[in-house]
Amino acid sequence: MKIETTRFGTIDVTKDKIIKMPSGMLGFPDQKRFVVLQHKENSPFFWYQSVDDPALAFVITNPFLFKPDYQVDLKHTLKEMSWNGDGNNGHLELYIVVNIPKGSPDAMTGNLIGPILINNKVRQAIQVIVADSPYTHKFPLLKEQS
Repeated sequence: MKIETTRFGTIDVTKDKIIKMPSGMLGFPDQKRFVVLQHKENSPFFWYQSVDDPALAFVITNPFLFKPDYQVDLKHTLKEMSWNGDGNNGHLELYIVVNIPKGSPDAMTGNLIGPILINNKVRQAIQVIVADSPYTHKFPLLKEQS
């Protein structure tokens, strides 16, 4: 299927690559279909592109590349999404949304309290809200952590 995007023009995506988000993303509850696109070859960043809104795309990345000790309790989320049993067999991927300030890519941050959990087996995703967390929504990705 062809989807229109403002960043990449018209792209061809097979239906089996579309990820459904029953609750949408925070602030975008009506956007329920996304696709993960490679940013550049060998880049740790991806685009989480809306299938239905050409202008809506989030930069995402694997949080463990920037915070190896990152921990999120996903038991409640797995149960809520009826994904029990899918946690230990490689079907789940966790991403964080990246914010890159205009003109200051070195000041990019990652949202560690709102990760996106994707189940590739059923092609569904949910944005998890991590309550009572030591993490921040503005974790500096390129700075030394003290």
